[in-house]
Amino acid sequence: MKETKYVVFDFDGTLADTFDLALKIYNRIAPEYNCTLIGHEDRELLRTERPQELFKEYGFTDLKVFLLLLRMRKELSKHIPDIGLVKGIKDSLLNIKKAGYNLGILTSNSKNNVSKFLEYNDMSGLIDFIYSGKGLFGKDRVIRRMLDSEKILRENVIYVGDETRDIEASKKAGIPVIAVTWGLNNREVLSSLGPDCLADDPQELYSCVMAIQ
Repeated sequence: MKETKYVVFDFDGTLADTFDLALKIYNRIAPEYNCTLIGHEDRELLRTERPQELFKEYGFTDLKVFLLLLRMRKELSKHIPDIGLVKGIKDSLLNIKKAGYNLGILTSNSKNNVSKFLEYNDMSGLIDFIYSGKGLFGKDRVIRRMLDSEKILRENVIYVGDETRDIEASKKAGIPVIAVTWGLNNREVLSSLGPDCLADDPQELYSCVMAIQ
């Protein structure tokens, strides 16, 4: 019996273009948490640094990050129609699905938000599962829990993400990772961490998947 192969995607920044909306929401609620506002001039800085370094610079404690994450989820749920779908990503997912892969989403966003987004963009039938897990800097543990929950073997899965922590977590969890350059972190910083493949355009995801498995 042929084993099922999986490609699992990060949500924010990889499938959904949430950066500008999330930044807008953050700046609106930041004063409530005594957090520094992020100006337009800081946008590129966000793309060139690892989240751990950024949070240290902005003085975020683990508790404050956790509270902000929960609040951001709640605020994003009010703006699902305003969240853009990364251009070309739907066709890319269709091609990978046609090649026989099951598709999943692993996200720190809420499962409800992701489900609504997929439904709004007529993509619900493309995705086989959504796994929502907390753990901003313990994403490797979240990946392992997802594999256990969905009964996926490490050798049968590829992860796709847009951040340095996606690469770091995948390596710790022992699974191959494709890094995409259209999300949070830029090509230079992603490349420095040695992902198994680097995609600059959604059309390149299919060839990355084929090259890895």
